[in-house]
Amino acid sequence: MRVVIVDDEPLARSRLRGLLSREADVDVVAEAGDGKAALLVCDTHRPDLVVLDIRMPGMDGLEVARQLAKQTSPPLLVFCTAFDAHALSAFETAALDYLVKPVRPERLAEALRRARLRLGLAPVLSGDKQARTQLCAKLGGHLRLIPVSDIRYLQAEEKYVVVHHANGEDLIEESLKSLEEEFGDRFLRIHRNCLVARDALKELRRDADGHAQAILHGVERPLDVSRRCLTELREAMRYL
Repeated sequence: MRVVIVDDEPLARSRLRGLLSREADVDVVAEAGDGKAALLVCDTHRPDLVVLDIRMPGMDGLEVARQLAKQTSPPLLVFCTAFDAHALSAFETAALDYLVKPVRPERLAEALRRARLRLGLAPVLSGDKQARTQLCAKLGGHLRLIPVSDIRYLQAEEKYVVVHHANGEDLIEESLKSLEEEFGDRFLRIHRNCLVARDALKELRRDADGHAQAILHGVERPLDVSRRCLTELREAMRYL
């Protein structure tokens, strides 16, 4: 994966370069310290991914992203900034991910994992690989981070997934299938449109018509269990 680093702070570029050097399949092909230089090196090197600061003198990272989007085959973008107030604007530019400085190695690794999936590259196996600890929901002009540990179940509704968590519910624009693949150790499918947190499972019972239902801790209403998922759910509950 060919990567360009864009940041007006030399120390920030150096730290990112060090983190990226740990990835066997990542090649940092160029660096830039401002927006205009970023467009030039991207035009020259045609990277797969640009790790891009937002607040820079002159042309900022958001404008760089808009200019890159005009290319026939624009690179993937991961914003990296100390100012999380820009998060919504960053996602509106179709950014792949948004990292807040100081960047944690596991968050950068997660962003690279997403980039590999988007680019169709083989995953890099690593014992240190960690899943996300939070999901991100848009609320008007704001973003809400939802700890995965607080989620009780996930339910697909049209093109959204409703995240039911300890503090209420929120909509996210991710597919149930991708969430199941990423968090399979934490969530279990009980229906074609529903994943439940394994540690939230309380009881499996049948209603008056004989249909199987899952009862979760902290959730008032029973959730329907499909015949197809019933055996796996029973097996899972044996070990809770």
